[in-house]
Amino acid sequence: MPTINIYRLPQVIAKTGLSRSSIYAMVAAGRFPKQIKLGPRRVGWVESEIVDWIDAQVAASRLRPGSIEASGPSKQP
Repeated sequence: MPTINIYRLPQVIAKTGLSRSSIYAMVAAGRFPKQIKLGPRRVGWVESEIVDWIDAQVAASRLRPGSIEASGPSKQP
C-alpha cells in the first residue's frame, strides 16, 4: 500500500497560496478537496488530492481563452 501523506492547514496554505477562509469557503462550495478528520479537533488534507487540485488549476489556466498556450505560438513574418 502506498504511503499517504497528510497536510495540515499551514502546509495547504503554503502549497496553494490561498487563505484559510478561502480554503474553507471553496471546500463548502465543492471546489477544493475536503479535509479529513484526524482527531476530535484536528483535520488534514490528503497530499495527493491537493497536488491533483493544483495540477487541475494549472491545466485550466492554460486553456483559458486569451492565454498564450491556448492561442498557440505566435506567427512572426
